[in-house]
Amino acid sequence: MAAGSGEKHLIHFWVPNLFEFKGGIQVYLCDILLSIEQLYNQNNFFLDIVIIDKLDVGKPVSIFDVSCFSFIFTGKFPKSLQTLVFSLKALAIAFTHRPNLILCGHLNFAPVAYFLYRLLGIPYWVWVYGVDAWNIKNSLQCRALHAAEKVISISGCTRDRLVQEQGLSLSKISLLPVTFNVNRFQIQPKPSYLLDRHCLGAGQPVILTVARLAGQARHKGYDQILRTLPEIRRKIPDVHYVLVGKGCDKSRIENLIHALQLDDCVTLAGFVPDKEICDYYNLCDVFAMPSKGEGFGIVYLESLACGKPTVGGNQDGAVDALCNGELGVLVDPDDLAEIASTLVEILQGKSPHPILYRPKVLRQRVEAIYGFEKFQANWLNLIEKSNLMSS
Repeated sequence: MAAGSGEKHLIHFWVPNLFEFKGGIQVYLCDILLSIEQLYNQNNFFLDIVIIDKLDVGKPVSIFDVSCFSFIFTGKFPKSLQTLVFSLKALAIAFTHRPNLILCGHLNFAPVAYFLYRLLGIPYWVWVYGVDAWNIKNSLQCRALHAAEKVISISGCTRDRLVQEQGLSLSKISLLPVTFNVNRFQIQPKPSYLLDRHCLGAGQPVILTVARLAGQARHKGYDQILRTLPEIRRKIPDVHYVLVGKGCDKSRIENLIHALQLDDCVTLAGFVPDKEICDYYNLCDVFAMPSKGEGFGIVYLESLACGKPTVGGNQDGAVDALCNGELGVLVDPDDLAEIASTLVEILQGKSPHPILYRPKVLRQRVEAIYGFEKFQANWLNLIEKSNLMSS
């Protein structure tokens, strides 16, 4: 809608959850709402948003407290009924209020939106992230994707897979990459308290990975780093690997560390509070997560904002996060020799990528490409191109 027209359009925004659990999807969806809130406060947004939240029971009082938002929660119902209750609630409200557009914050909601589209003609957009949209077997989800007015992907990797696997038109898919709070991450010396905590020397080379340690998250590549350490140690004997994160995969990882005789050069730091995470990035000399199943990977951005050389896999969303190798090094996540040689090169100061050793440049580039202002501009551009922004 054109600014100043006075007319408002209604959007329904369906989200899995936002507040009680903070994974990557939840943070991303909150960033969208924060962007809308700021645009609204600047008198630059003329839409009313009804957020229907499946899993939360409520929201913190001080968050998203603007008149353009209204929230409906279904998390108070038993877990076995939440999907049914959410679907019925979303259908009932759509029948009653007839929104101009439905935003599906997850592919799982798309079949319900598809039903409303067929019945009432309400257009809808669908967000896709990573493994949620790869190798889709659900026929209803496939039909819903094809019928969507727009599919929004957080990465070119997921977009390209949808084009290849589902035959979606490239013109149907728009990119809205993730953002992050760049001000939380600063370039600083290695924190002395972490050196003391983990018995590390000030000049000791440190490799860092930040990842959830869950069975379904092994694609993040921490196994690969562990398997390359014996080779890396032959070239850099005092190298140390710090793995930050918690999860049910910890005991298996501990067994692997013991089997590889790496007990003296690996630290499992476990859960790290937000106030310390920047310090852990600054503790390392290279951040490495040679994954092959990431939709994007905010941790790459956080590492770059701390000015750290960063290594990612060349088969997933890390390609987007590292701008096709412009901001970091992309390796084959299945090639242990390549991973080892790349990390040795970086730690020895011999990488052919000079930007890796220019911390301030890394920080400036990642902020310009993925900072919140850029995210907000990209989001507003998507809305302006829709008929919602026409009077």
